[in-house]
Amino acid sequence: MSLYSQRGVSAQKEEVHKATEKLDKGLYPFAFCKIYPDYLTGDANFVNLMHADGAGTKSILAYLYWKETGDISVWKGIAQDAIVMNLDDLLCVGIHDNLLFSSTIDRNKKLVPGEVLEVIINGTQQIFDELKQYGVNIHFLGGETADVGDVVRTIAVNGTMTARWPKDKLVTNEKIQPGDVIVGFASAGQAKYETEYNSGLGSNGLTSARHDVLSKFYAQQYKESYENSLSDEVVYIGPHRMTDKIAGTTLDVGHLLLSPTRTYAPLLKQLFEKQFDDIHGLIHCSGGGQTKCLKYLPGDFRIIKDNLFEPPVIFQIIQKASGSDLREMYQVFNMGHRLEVFTTEKAAAAMIKESEALGIEAKIVGRVEAGTKKELIIKTAGQEIVF
Repeated sequence: MSLYSQRGVSAQKEEVHKATEKLDKGLYPFAFCKIYPDYLTGDANFVNLMHADGAGTKSILAYLYWKETGDISVWKGIAQDAIVMNLDDLLCVGIHDNLLFSSTIDRNKKLVPGEVLEVIINGTQQIFDELKQYGVNIHFLGGETADVGDVVRTIAVNGTMTARWPKDKLVTNEKIQPGDVIVGFASAGQAKYETEYNSGLGSNGLTSARHDVLSKFYAQQYKESYENSLSDEVVYIGPHRMTDKIAGTTLDVGHLLLSPTRTYAPLLKQLFEKQFDDIHGLIHCSGGGQTKCLKYLPGDFRIIKDNLFEPPVIFQIIQKASGSDLREMYQVFNMGHRLEVFTTEKAAAAMIKESEALGIEAKIVGRVEAGTKKELIIKTAGQEIVF
């Protein structure tokens, strides 16, 4: 059993998928988000979408960093994580403007004071103001903030995003076909709309990252930060403190783990306006890492990824600390790119140029071939990993 499973979490969410397998798949079963008819007005030319997600256990990392250093500003990053995990999923079906957002924050009031709530809530509006400069308009409709210390150890930051969208401007993944190439857009670096280096970690696999990288000090000092029934052998087993500096970067371990999840909204806004018809499919490599694409293929295709990015330093740190093999790393983490576009080789060059203009590295990372089943082959570091 993997360390990830021993900690009570699952990269593939098998039990969640089983619980929801009988639900309606919506109008387009291969689309990245569930899409329904426009029930609000009955207009056959429009659809409705609603998406719920959040920062997950990344909020615990913010809690630890804030408690250890007093730096309350890290909580704005958690607000961004909760937004982007919704927004970038909706981007993958083509939605990039005029969205509605409602936040849901559950906290233990004895441990998380009002000052933290202020940073999260005001930070949410600040992020929407920043995105507006790129033509991405999101309207903050408030939400629910509950004091539920009997339920939540520290704080959980989530949100719901919804939109009404024209049916002819959707990306449903039904156009993915043999011969397509896959353009990967880097998750790490510093985009022109970011204020500092982004480690690329995102908001997935943070339970693993936290326990594998951070030291037993945190288990001893902050017992509220983990499930106390877990075996000591899987709790905070790493070599690092949050304030440890990492060679080759200007950031400490805490900031590498807490880098706000990058949104690709400014980039995709441009691609939708200039190359919409060239976009055959979109995948947000979030939960499930580089295997995420398998769930959304419209046929029996073989996906070959043989030109992936060199894993950014945060993933190297996690792998070294955990001893995880490459198979588990690529299942849990994005490992270097969190967005991929399925398109033609001819169209790929213009997409890469558009991305690089925004300071985001991009390249063709793989291709689509005909197959007898849905299959993913990752070729990296001299290994061939088959899923």
